[in-house]
Amino acid sequence: MTEYFKRYRAFIAKALEDESTDFETLLKIHKTKIAFFQHERFIHLIVMCLFAIVTCGTVICIAVTGKLSLIPLAVLLLILLVPYIKHYYFLENQTQALYKDYDKIVQKLTSFDEIN
Repeated sequence: MTEYFKRYRAFIAKALEDESTDFETLLKIHKTKIAFFQHERFIHLIVMCLFAIVTCGTVICIAVTGKLSLIPLAVLLLILLVPYIKHYYFLENQTQALYKDYDKIVQKLTSFDEIN
């Protein structure tokens, strides 16, 4: 997903520089892509939150019951949680950048400079 996102952002940047671009079509495509990326971001948010809840629950269970056999599970969950947080952070920032690209496309269509 990361590479796909980067390629798409590069495509938009190139299209914005080219004055022969059909910005109406680009705007329609971009709206659809934003919806796809928002959905991806939402799914990753759910997964990240579930991992965080299970990780916290495991740590609390270890603290309350004293079962040291759960420590490897807690460590494994924590190791998995860190990449999920990193990836979600990337998705969040890139989706917000898509909103700025959207504004630039609208600006090309309307010549309205007050958007940014």
